[in-house]
Amino acid sequence: MAASPSSPVRITVSGVIAVLTAAACWGASGIFVKLILSSGPISPLNLAFWRDAAAFVVFFFLAQFFERGRIMVPKSAWLWVAAMGICLGSFHVVLNIGYLLNGAAITTVQQAAMPAIVLVAARIIWNEPLTGLKLFSLLLIGIGTLLVSGLLRAGAPDVTAGSIMVGFCVPVFYAAWSLFGKKLRSSHSAVVTLTWAFGIAAIVLLPFQLVTGSLRPPPVPFKAFLQFAGLIGISTATAFFAYTFGLGRLPAGIATILVMSEIAFAVLYARLFLGEVLTNLEVVGALLVGMGVVILAAPRKGRKKAFPKGYPALLSK
Repeated sequence: MAASPSSPVRITVSGVIAVLTAAACWGASGIFVKLILSSGPISPLNLAFWRDAAAFVVFFFLAQFFERGRIMVPKSAWLWVAAMGICLGSFHVVLNIGYLLNGAAITTVQQAAMPAIVLVAARIIWNEPLTGLKLFSLLLIGIGTLLVSGLLRAGAPDVTAGSIMVGFCVPVFYAAWSLFGKKLRSSHSAVVTLTWAFGIAAIVLLPFQLVTGSLRPPPVPFKAFLQFAGLIGISTATAFFAYTFGLGRLPAGIATILVMSEIAFAVLYARLFLGEVLTNLEVVGALLVGMGVVILAAPRKGRKKAFPKGYPALLSK
């Protein structure tokens, strides 16, 4: 049983294992996406739609079990639901394109810059102070993102303006849907929040499927359907529930630090299954991003929270 809100959350072995499991599952997202996109005539936009639609179905049925069918949200919350869903759908589109153009390892590092964007938004929206240490973490994350973006190797043939732009859009949309979900998570369970977020995301992407005439699943090999099942079952549903379980058994700051191991998992998977190898500059960039997030999330005496209220529970791809 998770600790009550009034009692401190202690570090448990089960919590650590759960968060590391979530990181390992999330780290496999890029592998599944690249394998699916290379298996047949399916575009990043098509895959984003089918992923969100399938995830909606999965979370809808999970909500029937865990929430006993109580999944409706009040009318006053629908604006937040719509905004969260639009940003989530957009995030999955640019994420898929990022995996395709920049590779699974680099894109995972780029999306890890999201906490820095949340920190700036928290300053603007909630007027949270930007301390010297926070500014230092922002600097590390910014430099690290720059190193893995390709800007410093612009002469390389595989680096284009489009790939660079997509690389910066990934953490922006990731932060956007997380911030919009903050309002929903204050009064609704994670299952309910994600059910409607994925549902709205699928609805937003539906018109593009109609315009391109690709509403039906494209003809792909059977193994692509197995890979899609892995994307939904492992990198979406299992990862989210493992992280939610871990959050109830670890301080939020510790969980946020542990989940940064997703970068290591993604780099390992990309090396083993896709043959991707980071350059020395990109390795340094990945380390700087990780250090920046660790500094930002590390608990310190006298500080109540590492991130805005409700933020860590939104971490899900």
